[in-house]
Amino acid sequence: MPKLLGITPGVILLLTLLITFGQAGPRRSRWRNGNGFYQRGLREEYRTYPGNSGWDAAGGKCGYESCPEIKKDMLNVHLVPHTHDDVGWLKTVDQYYYGSKTLIQKAGVQYILDSVIEALLRDPARKFIYVETAFFFKWWDEQTEELKEQVRELVNQGRLEFIGGAWSMNDEAATHYQSIIDQFTWGLRLLNDTFGECGRPRIGWQIDPFGHSREQASIFAQMGFDGYFFGRLDYEDKRQRLSKKNAEMIWKASENLADGDLFTGVLYNTYQPPPGFCFDILCSDEPFMDSPYSAENNVDAKVDKFLYYVQLQAKHYRTNNIVLTMGGDFTYMDANVYFKNLDKLIRYTNARQSNGSAVNVFYSTPSCYLKALHDADITWPTKSDDFFPYASDPHAFWTGYFTSRPTVKRFERVGNHFLQVCKQLTALAPSKEGHFGPHLNVLREAMGVMQHHDAVTGTEKQHVANDYSRMLHRAIEACGANTQIVLNQIVDPVQKKGYGKKQNHGVKRDFTFEFDTCHLLNISKCEITESKG
Repeated sequence: MPKLLGITPGVILLLTLLITFGQAGPRRSRWRNGNGFYQRGLREEYRTYPGNSGWDAAGGKCGYESCPEIKKDMLNVHLVPHTHDDVGWLKTVDQYYYGSKTLIQKAGVQYILDSVIEALLRDPARKFIYVETAFFFKWWDEQTEELKEQVRELVNQGRLEFIGGAWSMNDEAATHYQSIIDQFTWGLRLLNDTFGECGRPRIGWQIDPFGHSREQASIFAQMGFDGYFFGRLDYEDKRQRLSKKNAEMIWKASENLADGDLFTGVLYNTYQPPPGFCFDILCSDEPFMDSPYSAENNVDAKVDKFLYYVQLQAKHYRTNNIVLTMGGDFTYMDANVYFKNLDKLIRYTNARQSNGSAVNVFYSTPSCYLKALHDADITWPTKSDDFFPYASDPHAFWTGYFTSRPTVKRFERVGNHFLQVCKQLTALAPSKEGHFGPHLNVLREAMGVMQHHDAVTGTEKQHVANDYSRMLHRAIEACGANTQIVLNQIVDPVQKKGYGKKQNHGVKRDFTFEFDTCHLLNISKCEITESKG
């Protein structure tokens, strides 16, 4: 049987097509107004999703129309409940999802989503944002149809909002733009297919990557995002920006593209809550103790401290709106604890308004915060270069990850090359077979995980790096089955009819040609040439 070794068809990059898919909805017409924002039909774009019965009749709204009312004569404090769920870091993806290996880290994403949905259903005033679609759709596939309808209702009401929307929160230094676009394409496509227009993210949310690239902002702008928020930048740059009220800006992300400008904001406390106000079960801050007869009553002290903090933060920003990130790494495993205390924080702080306080606190989202800034209609500073390198402290430059774990970085690039090959051949197959889609999706999702800011960067633990490599190898093998069949269909007329039904794993197929690849060439090892002659 003739063998063709190391066949690598030319990769055709249809960048325009990928970006169009990545929008997960119709592209919005845009025009620039006086304050440097792009007006992108903020209200008109949110329509009834026909897959959700009863939503329109119930009067639900999503997106910017679901935003709370802003009080112009007060300091408006946007509380954004969120969780940052690393798609692998100290534990593997599955260990994080299922909550195993608690001696390494107490973190279970399935419990976060269970708990948050329950808490949102209990109180219509609450809001929550979610980012990592790799975890969300793993959880979604396990839910009943009844719960799925309830989640769709939360999305349609703007109470559960997807931000970012990619398969993972990608790094911006060690990644390739093609892989970034691919993983956004896949995440946004699933959100659009599942939730319609109300599931479409409008905001880039890169709160944990170790520095930020101008090209990332350009990609967000080209995908039609309205804004971009991040947490990490050089400590001296941050200090200067806060002192001059330049932490929010228009990022001119491209010298060539007319639509390359994007509003960008630096979060005040990276992505953590104010000191003393982390109410999660993983935190040690005191809860609100509000019984009027309790010797432990701390309402006045907590509110005083909160008012001091928000007024301090407000001094560094240009409008009467500030955003507080109420969450952190794998928070909300018991969402009731966090939300119950946030409810009290809102109630007792706003009660001070009757005594002359000018602070208005409410549940919000990054989208609603952006809308409030847009409505302020002021002029913003601009920026046109990168936020690299990132230094968190003196003599603490986060640059080692540019080259760490080089074999993982190389394997990720090989995976990207093969994903393009697999996509092209699957699309061009003379005869479609039932397993083509699932096999291709396995590689799409593995490559989405590899873009995570603790994957391709090499900042993960060794056993996690091993799991990333296992996952990618398995995905390449799965897509390799596609390419072998399609190449045989192309070169052998007998194979062109193919098999319409999905074949069981392990079923032996007789091919005229074998198309094999040596996966271990980085260590000069190739079983084909060494053992098969």
